[in-house]
Amino acid sequence: MSTPISVPVTTPTVIDDTTYAELREIAARYPQARSGLLPMLHLVQSVHGRVTPEGIEACAEVLGLSAAEVSGVATFYTMFKRKPVGDYLVGVCTNTLCAVMGGDAIFDRLKEHLDVGNDETAERRPQDAATVSLEHIECNAACDYAPVVMVNWEFMDNQTPESATQLVDDLRTGAGVRSTRGPRICSWRQAERVLAGFNDGQADEGPAGGAPTMHGLGIARDRGWTAPDPASVPAQPQEGDSK
Repeated sequence: MSTPISVPVTTPTVIDDTTYAELREIAARYPQARSGLLPMLHLVQSVHGRVTPEGIEACAEVLGLSAAEVSGVATFYTMFKRKPVGDYLVGVCTNTLCAVMGGDAIFDRLKEHLDVGNDETAERRPQDAATVSLEHIECNAACDYAPVVMVNWEFMDNQTPESATQLVDDLRTGAGVRSTRGPRICSWRQAERVLAGFNDGQADEGPAGGAPTMHGLGIARDRGWTAPDPASVPAQPQEGDSK
């Protein structure tokens, strides 16, 4: 007689009336309601900590889509998680430039330090105030500050294995952490709510473009380089135009 397979039981995560109202509020922002699906999924994650089956059903109901259509979007984008994420999501860029500058070494050090693999959450220790999840990211679009780590999508620039280790330790113990080019770091769920389009009042907190980002603009100004006047550029033939 074969041994029965143990199937983990998951507790249903209910979408309450407040969340339903906010899902409808997001959908109403767009001329075509289904354009609001991405921020709606971020809202689900801010409430449940991941994209849940109940969240998928709620989005489908509000938008008049099938659950399969919503699930197809949720499984396409890596920012949408199907399992719980820690209080802080630490992403290490391992794409070409960051890898060459030390990103791979940072990721290896953090995996060893946190005792996790990619897309896993470190075990919470008795002294911890928060949990940390770790993942590698293909590109943080911040090559001018390589190697770059992100915490809940906020930049932590010019990292080393040592500074990244201190960063995750500070996050776990509840020490205040600020982005190098942005606001103080909030929890992952709070960040997801911002991505859903609900302002947290921190948009203007901290610097934005730093010296490496603006360096090319400075060279252009020093040399008098400007973009061509659109009126002086010959119009390009459109598809279907006769030659």
